[in-house]
Amino acid sequence: MIVTKQLVNDHYWQQVGQARAMSDTEKLLAGPRLFRRSCRIMCDGIRNEYPQASDEDVQRILRERLALAKRLELMNGRR
Repeated sequence: MIVTKQLVNDHYWQQVGQARAMSDTEKLLAGPRLFRRSCRIMCDGIRNEYPQASDEDVQRILRERLALAKRLELMNGRR
């Protein structure tokens, strides 16, 4: 499959439609799932960046990056 801008755009709007169709409860439950998914993706990136890192190292780096993201949010007045 060739990934085109149109395919990406269509997929995005499909996801927007699905999110809009969710009940408030479904949206609330989706938050933790999305966070866990994001953490798994971040861990994959860390493993790619540091192939020799142990699981403990990956978790430590993940925590450091999440803490940095929180500090940046606070600096930008988002919370």
